[in-house]
Amino acid sequence: MPTEPRTPRRAPAGAAVLREDVTDAIRSAVFDELAAVGYGRMSIEGIARRAGVGKAAVYRRWRSKLPLVLDTVSAVAVQGMPAPDTGSLLGDVRLLLEVTSRALRHPVASQIIPDLLAEAARNPEIAAALQTALRDTQRGISAAVVRKAVERGELAAGTDADMSLDLIAGPLYWRLAVIRSALPAGYLDSLAAATVTALKAAGPAR
Repeated sequence: MPTEPRTPRRAPAGAAVLREDVTDAIRSAVFDELAAVGYGRMSIEGIARRAGVGKAAVYRRWRSKLPLVLDTVSAVAVQGMPAPDTGSLLGDVRLLLEVTSRALRHPVASQIIPDLLAEAARNPEIAAALQTALRDTQRGISAAVVRKAVERGELAAGTDADMSLDLIAGPLYWRLAVIRSALPAGYLDSLAAATVTALKAAGPAR
């Protein structure tokens, strides 16, 4: 017996499709909402309103604000800058300091980072996400800077990449995110030179 022709399958539509531009708009809205009201007061309703979408569009992607924030922070971490390769340790450190200072002085980041760090003290999931976003990603960059400096003979083999990251990022975070003091002229140049001197004096990790 002849078989009936199959009805062609329709392409998924509506709720079955997660448009990338909508996802990007929601993620962008997360940062703006965090900066405006902080994590504690942030709501799915506020994020959806800021992104120009309905709440359903957010809930189709994330079940609550916690996984939404964790996913957004992790996505930004993946987009971290490549390790600088200026040809010298001083140049690499100076460039890292410049990029870090710009990030910390950004009006959104300056509001979000302290708030998320405070939440991390109360929420292990946020703490783990920040560990990946703020520490592990940047550690890879500092390790690459140290490795190239060792290859050029500027640093001793076995120089501690973790300590290098502390020396590079720590002073700027203290100045810009904790005490929120402006950087005087020439500060980054002086800090880069002092950091390189400290790294060379520290020697291999113990």
